[in-house]
Amino acid sequence: MNDIRHAIEAIRARIGRACEAVRRDPADVRLIAVTKTVDAPRVDEAIKAGIRDIGENYIQEAKGKIEMIGPGRVRWHMIGHVQSNKVKYLPALFDCIHTVDRPDILDKLERYEKPMDVLFEVNIAGERSKSGTDIEGLQKILERARSLKYLKPTGLMTMPPYTEDPEDARPFFRKLRETLSEMNQKFGLNMKELSMGMSSDFEIAVQEGSTMVRVGTALFGARS
Repeated sequence: MNDIRHAIEAIRARIGRACEAVRRDPADVRLIAVTKTVDAPRVDEAIKAGIRDIGENYIQEAKGKIEMIGPGRVRWHMIGHVQSNKVKYLPALFDCIHTVDRPDILDKLERYEKPMDVLFEVNIAGERSKSGTDIEGLQKILERARSLKYLKPTGLMTMPPYTEDPEDARPFFRKLRETLSEMNQKFGLNMKELSMGMSSDFEIAVQEGSTMVRVGTALFGARS
């Protein structure tokens, strides 16, 4: 418990320093604990130590943990790729989806009539190995999103190319922030969330406007 508590405190301190450097309020940055492969007891320890947002990549893994930990204690975020045939499981498990990248995923989620926040994954770097839409595809999604009744478009998400130097990610984070502003203006939306930054680069992401950092390794250690 103490190890996780100290890790959380250290990460929040780093977020605070990153915010101070660009005169942001640390309260505007949400720490999402990424718990892929982390067992439920360890997740429970993190919750007891102050974590209020949990990010999961896989539906089946998330389902088991949610059942063990119990509903209502934290906010659950789907941060993995959304497959069309798995959409039916999402409304019952998650409060927020970060990785919508096609209009048909929006349509399928909307049919469940559950209020839910959604973010749209943008493949800013155009990497073939990663999911996410391009800017043209994003505009098609947002055109559809304007008429949603239950789903609330809240922001954009991205993963920059892997690099040894966190500074190399800065242009991609900046581009996502600029894209959010452009899309809000073009489609008359008020999206405010930027889900960007992980263990290796979250400080750079915060300096570029991230409101949600997805941190796993820095909290729980390297995965086996």
